[in-house]
Amino acid sequence: MDVLELAAYRREVAEAYAAARAAGAEVEGWRAWRTRRDRLIGTSAESPLPADRRSPSWRTPFFEHDPTWRLAGVLEPVADPVGFDIPHSGSGATRFVEAGVLRAVRGGVAIELTAFWLDAYGGGIFVPFRDGTCGAETYGGGRYLLDTVKGADLGVDAEGRVVMDFNYAYHPSCAWDPSWSCPLAPPSNVVGVRVEAGEQLPVG
Repeated sequence: MDVLELAAYRREVAEAYAAARAAGAEVEGWRAWRTRRDRLIGTSAESPLPADRRSPSWRTPFFEHDPTWRLAGVLEPVADPVGFDIPHSGSGATRFVEAGVLRAVRGGVAIELTAFWLDAYGGGIFVPFRDGTCGAETYGGGRYLLDTVKGADLGVDAEGRVVMDFNYAYHPSCAWDPSWSCPLAPPSNVVGVRVEAGEQLPVG
């Protein structure tokens, strides 16, 4: 592992999300974020994509941008937070603590996702999810909505509600290459409808 290369990769991810936060709900901000993500995946030595598939022309398939999937979530604290290990796609697990429940509504349908706090130095918010597209258009183990340790953070709105924009949902590294081992969305974090927004599985 080249620590400087990894640090540069993380920095670029954080900068891409900072630009997305500044752009707000504008679709141009999402397109710019996609362009930067594709460049990283296609060219960086730290990309989760196998080296023999990387190319400057790499394009990740996405659902069409849908502004109705940009939600504002109220984070309700958990009275008695429980710490537990979230299993990985491969060996191992990662220790998290329940940080609260994000509640939002889309088209009259309630969406509730547990926000986890990484139980390690520095901490971080982690919100994975599964939905009706998993196993077909998207990875069976789910996608990530927020992962602040990695810089994947869309911030809060003027009322202090968490921005939950599923157009930015992305796959864990293990969806690109099974040699990676990543925490998967637990049973508590299932959206009961098809989330036709965000990243899709690449062909092959």
